[in-house]
Amino acid sequence: MFEKILIANRGEIALRVIRAAREMGIKTVAVHSTADVDAMHVRMADESVCIGPPPGTESYLSIPAIIAACEITGAQAVHPGYGFLSENATFVQALEDHEITFIGPSAAHIRIMGDKITAKDTMKKLGVPCVPGSDGGVPDLETARKVCEGIGYPVIIKATAGGGGKGMKLAQTADDLEMAFKTARSEGKVNFGNDEVYIEKYLGKPRHIEVQVFGDGKGTAVHLGERDCSLQRRHQKVFEEAPGPVITPELRDQIGKVCADAVAGIDYIGAGTIEFLYEDGEFFFIEMNTRLQVEHPVTEAIFGVDLVREQIRVAEGLPMSFTQDELELHGHAIEIRINAEKLPNFSPCPGKITQYHAPGGLGVRVDSALYDGYSIPPYYDSLIGKLIVHGRDRPEALARLNRALGELIVDGIDTTVPLFSALLEETAIHTGDYDIHWLERWLDDNMG
Repeated sequence: MFEKILIANRGEIALRVIRAAREMGIKTVAVHSTADVDAMHVRMADESVCIGPPPGTESYLSIPAIIAACEITGAQAVHPGYGFLSENATFVQALEDHEITFIGPSAAHIRIMGDKITAKDTMKKLGVPCVPGSDGGVPDLETARKVCEGIGYPVIIKATAGGGGKGMKLAQTADDLEMAFKTARSEGKVNFGNDEVYIEKYLGKPRHIEVQVFGDGKGTAVHLGERDCSLQRRHQKVFEEAPGPVITPELRDQIGKVCADAVAGIDYIGAGTIEFLYEDGEFFFIEMNTRLQVEHPVTEAIFGVDLVREQIRVAEGLPMSFTQDELELHGHAIEIRINAEKLPNFSPCPGKITQYHAPGGLGVRVDSALYDGYSIPPYYDSLIGKLIVHGRDRPEALARLNRALGELIVDGIDTTVPLFSALLEETAIHTGDYDIHWLERWLDDNMG
């Protein structure tokens, strides 16, 4: 068993890993930049190591610094959290070369799923349904025109190495194609160093449904249902729930088995999420995230499992602590992402927290690294906390969310909390009648 693990991350996810490790009797090492010397994850870990100045490229993304921290402290394994190096195959290989265990999938699986074309081709072969589109990358505009004529407009052009909404452009008609194609390639080159793009059929009113999978690396895998992440702004999720409001038990079992069989077929190890667009009863694969998701707590709530604990167990070579037959879904859970941003423009709002109070009570969980007097640095993602609620059913979860939002106090900075209070007054939120475009339209109408 691991005696000590290093968490190559910061903020609420670093705290999340520290808590799981502490319950397992494993000591933890926090790494931090000079800007995070007073961060909560540094205070809570058993040891801490400063790995560089504030910019992420010189600290949290520095592979040599993190490996050096492992060697200095004797950490046997590294948990990457999400973001930063969590899906960096070069980092995983470097750890292996230094005989340090990566708590996550293999470098090979990260490479396969990190390239969207290769991932789509792999999933097709494994029996996972995919969106109609190009067979691989599209090298030029003439080829793009032929692809679009074959699948029909509208289409979406996506950078192969894209993510976070960058390198994605919509072409409603043939007249839009040239500009969309060139812009997607340009954004891919600027943001990811790769201008290769591919084309997919654009679905009109899809939902974003993702399936949580977990493998032991030895040919056994399970699914833990789905999450609905359709409420998004600029392709960034803001409100996630499980189970999905429109997914029936029969559909859940069907797509879950397809996903579990797929990852079992490649001996995948650890947590992963297979993301789909869902429309009119059909699922279309878009990508696989080979890491823990920001929204994993809603899955933990309805299944009563600790996914981080399971990640650590299988990384140690132990079997999963549950089988598919033992996984039973209970109730409904919702998570909202709280960002240090000023509405209505969602501009970053770092600063000092003058007062902080987290809500509590039955079915309420807060994952955050905030405390009174903490100064949020301006160098990193604006996510400062996640409020998760669990109820016997969806109406109870929504009522609990409304109550918890009323108890939450974050003074000294602006946050996105008012957005969620306003959303809870909308009929569509309570009926679940929305798609991935709904929130953008609502924001234009109400905060434009």
